[in-house]
Amino acid sequence: MDQRLTAILPCNNLDAAQSFFERLGFKRDEGSPDEYRMLSGGRGGFIHLNKAVEGWLQAGRNPFGLYLYREDVDAVAAAFAGEAIGTPGDTPWGTYEFALNGPDETLVRVGWPTRLRRQNSN
Repeated sequence: MDQRLTAILPCNNLDAAQSFFERLGFKRDEGSPDEYRMLSGGRGGFIHLNKAVEGWLQAGRNPFGLYLYREDVDAVAAAFAGEAIGTPGDTPWGTYEFALNGPDETLVRVGWPTRLRRQNSN
């Protein structure tokens, strides 16, 4: 049986959040309602954007984080030049990654396993 996990991300501004994820390669699913946006990444990634309850998401206190596995980390970092938190690099936990400040200050890390990156560069 197949299984997948989809993040449901509360957002103050659904249009801004959708635009952010479209820049990461996601597209809104056909028939997705305006008040609950379902997006697909085309590479196995899915995210649902839901309107946050008023006052729930406060600047500097967003507890949510997302991790997007993408082999083309450097290309994504270049596309978000000036917006990234740091530059791509290897981590002690075995990924080559960088971070973005996503919608409503959601932490969005974009990375790929270092061991797979090394295999592909040989």
